[in-house]
Amino acid sequence: MNNPQYTLYITFTLIFVALLFIAAIIAILVVLFQKSNSDGIQGITATSETFFGKNKGRSIESKLKKWAWISLIVLGILSIVVYIVQIIAP
Repeated sequence: MNNPQYTLYITFTLIFVALLFIAAIIAILVVLFQKSNSDGIQGITATSETFFGKNKGRSIESKLKKWAWISLIVLGILSIVVYIVQIIAP
């Protein structure tokens, strides 16, 4: 097929699907690295945390949470773009 529109469509589709795959892998990895929010059995012992323990955990956890949101937003936007490209496709 020597149609330039079809070639452009295939190129954009492949690029966006590759970006979707990368964003999905990043989102999965970032979410897996996050600490669980549930206390579980640790809630029974009622241990107190130190100032340094709280700030260290909060900074790492906040960065992971921020990157999780960013990667999931990018994943959602790319999904919508791929959907729209599929609808408008020749």
